[in-house]
Amino acid sequence: MWSRLLKLRFWLFQRHRYRHLVLEYIVGKPFLVLPDVFNPGLFPTGVFLAKQLKHFLQPHHTVLDMGTGSGVGAVFAADIAHHVTAADINPEAVRCAQINAILNRVEDRVHACHSDLFAAFTGQKFDVILFNPPYFRGQPGDALDYAWRSVDVPERFAAALPDYLKPNGFALIVLTTKIDIKSFLSAFKAFDVEEVASQHVIGEVWKVYKIS
Repeated sequence: MWSRLLKLRFWLFQRHRYRHLVLEYIVGKPFLVLPDVFNPGLFPTGVFLAKQLKHFLQPHHTVLDMGTGSGVGAVFAADIAHHVTAADINPEAVRCAQINAILNRVEDRVHACHSDLFAAFTGQKFDVILFNPPYFRGQPGDALDYAWRSVDVPERFAAALPDYLKPNGFALIVLTTKIDIKSFLSAFKAFDVEEVASQHVIGEVWKVYKIS
C-alpha cells in the first residue's frame, strides 16, 4: 500500500523534478541536477551515505566517490578530506559533479572524471571509496539508467576493489531493503562486511556497509 501511495505522490507532485534541469538543496547545499543525471533530492540514498561521512573521513584521506551522479558524495567528502575524486560512467554526471563542486566552493578539492568503475584509475589507490551502486539487474537503456541497473557491477566492483584500496582503506556502500541485500553482498564474501548505519523510511530501510 505504501509503495502505491509513494508512486502516486511522485507522479502527482514530483515528476517535474525527474529528467528535468532542477536546483535541489541537500542539507542546505545547492545542487544543480542535469536532466540525464540521478536526482539525489528525489532518491536520497546517496544523501544518507553522505551524512555518515563525518564519522569515517579524515582530512588526510584520499577519497573516490564512485558513481558520483550529481556529486553529492564528493561535495560532502570535500568538506572534510582535501583530495576527492568523483567518477561516473555517465559523462553528464561528470559535468554535473564539476558544476556542483564549483557551486559549493570545493572545486579545488574535487576532481571529476569519466570512468567505468575503476577503468580510469590504474595504479591509483584510495583511503576511502564511496559507492551508491545501481541496485537492479539489467541492461541500462540510456545514460541515466546506468544509475539504476547493471549487468555485473557488484561483481566487477568487488573483484577490483583490493587493487584500489590503500593499506587500512575501506569502501562505504549504501543499499536499500528494496533489493535483496544478501544477494548483492554475496559478491563481497572475501571481505569483512559491517553494517555501520541504517535509517527506516516509508517502505524501506537504508543501510550503509563498511567493506574492508
